[in-house]
Amino acid sequence: MNNTHKQKWDKIIRPRTGWFDIHPGELWKYRDLIGLFVWRDFVAIYKQTILGPLWYIVQPLLTTLVFTVIFGTVAKLPTDGLPPFLFYLSGVIAWRYFADCLNNTANTFVGNAHIFGKVYFPRLTVPVSVVISNLIGFGIQFLLFIAFFLYYWQNSSVIHPQPALLLLPILVIQMAALGLGFGIIVSSMTTRYRDLTHLVGFGVQLWMYATPVVYPASSLPENWRWILLLNPMAPVIEAFRYAFLGTGSINLQSWLISLLNTVFILFVGIILFSRVEKSFMDTV
Repeated sequence: MNNTHKQKWDKIIRPRTGWFDIHPGELWKYRDLIGLFVWRDFVAIYKQTILGPLWYIVQPLLTTLVFTVIFGTVAKLPTDGLPPFLFYLSGVIAWRYFADCLNNTANTFVGNAHIFGKVYFPRLTVPVSVVISNLIGFGIQFLLFIAFFLYYWQNSSVIHPQPALLLLPILVIQMAALGLGFGIIVSSMTTRYRDLTHLVGFGVQLWMYATPVVYPASSLPENWRWILLLNPMAPVIEAFRYAFLGTGSINLQSWLISLLNTVFILFVGIILFSRVEKSFMDTV
């Protein structure tokens, strides 16, 4: 055998250095692995349950019914003249996609340490697959919303879809990016501070009540509406609801600020994720 023959390797793994050592092209190369993770997440969630994937429909329906009774009938919160059930359902499905992306990516390092410690692959494939699998669930719930939307549209004169419907893909991408950004930030921090795993669910629940999900932004006093500028999800929920139902309006300034915050949060999350993945096995 010729000793001078040079071997050609399909993959060369080198130590990673630098603050932003992320190679987006690797995600495309490992797209098959992302597909496997997506299938795993989608199937495993409701495996060995009686209703199975029907829970994707049952959960938002039950949540919306509870909100309709408590906030619509008992508390009598305003809904800008819209049918309470449709008003709450529109907020619930949009918020759930963001919240699921955040909650499920917040446990990336701790929950997958047994895999990360055995074989190499881009670690970012795991949270990206979570966002995609949650997108499938959002799609199912979105079809549920469309069914009720069409029913109320045909039987009510207060539903007025807007041209802003064209912004729907951007709004969905923003929800995914925001959930991914916050999720990988929390995941990066939980490698050292496990207490955060117990606070995430509680914090997201409180965050929902600080977002116009069960109430319209118009119900807030004028001198308090500036607080919504600090909440990047508030303009997204308002824009989503306005596009389909015609209630409220899209505050272009607030939405642009929300977009900039989303990009910033995702950028910071990727940087932290890149730094932590180099040494997280020493602390997990």
